[in-house]
Amino acid sequence: MQELTSPVAADTVDLTALKNFAALRGQLRVSLTPRCNIACWFCHNEGDVPPPLTKVDRSRQPRTRALTPDGYLTLIGSLMDAGLKRVYFTGGEPLTSPWARPILENLPAQGPDGSYTLITNGTRVRTHRAWLSRVPLDKVKVSLHYFSDESLKAIAGTPVGIDTVLNGIEAAREMFPQVELNTLLQRENAHEVERILDFALERRLPVQFIELVGTDFNESRAASAVSADAILRYLRTLTSDEHVEIAGVGQGRRVFRIDGIEIDVIHRNLGRHHVGQCGTCPLRPQCVEGFWSLRVDHNGGVQPCLLRDDLRLNVNELLSAPDRLSAAVAGHVASFTEGTL
Repeated sequence: MQELTSPVAADTVDLTALKNFAALRGQLRVSLTPRCNIACWFCHNEGDVPPPLTKVDRSRQPRTRALTPDGYLTLIGSLMDAGLKRVYFTGGEPLTSPWARPILENLPAQGPDGSYTLITNGTRVRTHRAWLSRVPLDKVKVSLHYFSDESLKAIAGTPVGIDTVLNGIEAAREMFPQVELNTLLQRENAHEVERILDFALERRLPVQFIELVGTDFNESRAASAVSADAILRYLRTLTSDEHVEIAGVGQGRRVFRIDGIEIDVIHRNLGRHHVGQCGTCPLRPQCVEGFWSLRVDHNGGVQPCLLRDDLRLNVNELLSAPDRLSAAVAGHVASFTEGTL
């Protein structure tokens, strides 16, 4: 792993870049753990060592845990006060973390534009329903990259059956007002994508189909990536309600509506939002994301880019001073967007 960068010094606090990022619907993605109970081959683990690599090489371990539940809550609250509104909880699988319950049960109150979303593989949703049903989540987003035991094993290397995943989706629907699905397009599930779409439409669940983001961690199976062209053709046989959204930050997306249900396709041909730091980035040709999220990891790092581990900011020493913490993150974002980081 690269060394973490030091906090950006600033004589005065300027939140402009951070507030602009938030106004463009930028996300705060909070990883509760790098661990997962399955091991999808394409996992980038929010920039940490993903489970598939650890599974085959025990010397490849993710960063050590440094943040406590109180540290997470301080960081979330500080950045929300500074302007970030859309908070997503990720992993690994966030519901494998012992910190999931004390964090999700004690989230800061949101303003009118705030939202909390849990991203999960669905396998442990019903297991945790007793406490999970009481937390202030606005949305649960379930990763459904498979639709049979065979494809689940091929993609995630697990004996867990697809019924466990589908049962978790039903449990989420019982507890939360919004449930969405996301599916990574790949050779291993190409024969099931239409069935996944049918499943979503039958339950009136929005679904997002995503092209692969290539990283060092998944390059050995890059040939498994497929384009979105096939699902686009199929969607056009079902509806003529289609438009492209390129506003805000991150990837452009093609949006379809079928009987009022929104279907998104993240398609690399639609472009993405890049900033100053990206102009000279050697990884830009590989990037299909742009700058659309700030990623917080369990080690206390804040990272504006999935592919650039060297741009992480260590905020552990600032947790006792929330104002200094938000100022440091704001300065980091400003330097990133200006290309001076």
